[in-house]
Amino acid sequence: MNCLSPSILSADFANLGEQVRMLDEAGAQYVHIDVMDGIFVPSISFGMPVIKSIRECSDRIFDVHLMIEEPGRYIDDLAEVGADLITVHAEACKHLDRTIEAIKEKGLLAGVALNPATPLSAIEWILPKVDMVLIMSVNPGFGGQKLIPYTVEKVMALKKMIDEKGLKIDIEVDGGVNLENVTEVMDAGANIIVAGSAVFKGDISENVERFLDVLKE
Repeated sequence: MNCLSPSILSADFANLGEQVRMLDEAGAQYVHIDVMDGIFVPSISFGMPVIKSIRECSDRIFDVHLMIEEPGRYIDDLAEVGADLITVHAEACKHLDRTIEAIKEKGLLAGVALNPATPLSAIEWILPKVDMVLIMSVNPGFGGQKLIPYTVEKVMALKKMIDEKGLKIDIEVDGGVNLENVTEVMDAGANIIVAGSAVFKGDISENVERFLDVLKE
């Protein structure tokens, strides 16, 4: 199933709750929440209080993307504030298998993310344990970047790897995805699309509906 996961990193923070409700009403299936620590990436973003406060604004899947060092430290807290899916970076985990297991033990969906230049071999052995792989199509840390072209080839290679192993795993792409290139990304094998600026710039409801129209084709 193709799903849209709007990234609230591009939202108007002064009206965050209202805009999350708008995503819900427009039909977006996920809400993408980037948690940044200022160490793994330069920026600092949302913490537990923000996630908890917007949880009451939507019953959609809270797709929490941890761009933080040693994310295993926060699994319990994230489960408590309402995360449904927690994605950790392979590059940020000293013990990736243990971190994935900790997420699954909480009854949550587990994802693993890779930066653009990180090879797929870094996650080959963990694939049977995860529900989703997130391919970063920009270098993480900032919104509004352009999609790096070679990451589309990486999505294709990942899709082939998953199929050869006989697994059923969602592929999410995050970074620079817009209405002009989303079809190319989906054709490569992605089925969960993160979009930030392309959703929140202009009419949010209309932008979500336009994405969903493409995703349903």
